[in-house]
Amino acid sequence: MKINKKVEEAINKQVNAEFYSAYLYLGMSASCTGMNLKGMANWLYVQAQEEMTHAMKFYRFVLERGGGSKFPAIEGVRADWKTPLEMFTAAYEHEQKVTAMINNIVDIALAERDHATASMLNWFVDEQVEEEANSSEIADKLKLINDSKEGLFMLDKDLSARVFVDSTQPAGGAQG
Repeated sequence: MKINKKVEEAINKQVNAEFYSAYLYLGMSASCTGMNLKGMANWLYVQAQEEMTHAMKFYRFVLERGGGSKFPAIEGVRADWKTPLEMFTAAYEHEQKVTAMINNIVDIALAERDHATASMLNWFVDEQVEEEANSSEIADKLKLINDSKEGLFMLDKDLSARVFVDSTQPAGGAQG
């Protein structure tokens, strides 16, 4: 069954929002690199990679359902981050907005009785729980650290361990 037009439009907006998210995290990663916080820069870079895979999952879904894609300009992102706490607080707030956007698509899909889309969106609903928890946890740790250089060093070291795994793909990484 061809994708519903209202759902298609909402998902195309989400593709743009996911690429915006990637830009946002790349900008934050660059700021952390400039602050010599390579672990945080790595964590944010991996987050940008994740956001790009999310955009592509939405994009592929629309095409698989016989829809079309639109590619409006991606809005520029802030580049003047002063502190890691400022960045991760903004990241948490941003993820809350993304969650609201995805929930809106779910509402549209259900209203239009587009059960295939609603089913696919369950993955994103679950993913957003993790996205919000991760950014909130780092912001909370930064609040606890406060002005401790040692604490910042330890958190930065911990965040350097994150590696990119494309969770949008089935086990084994087969791409469709």
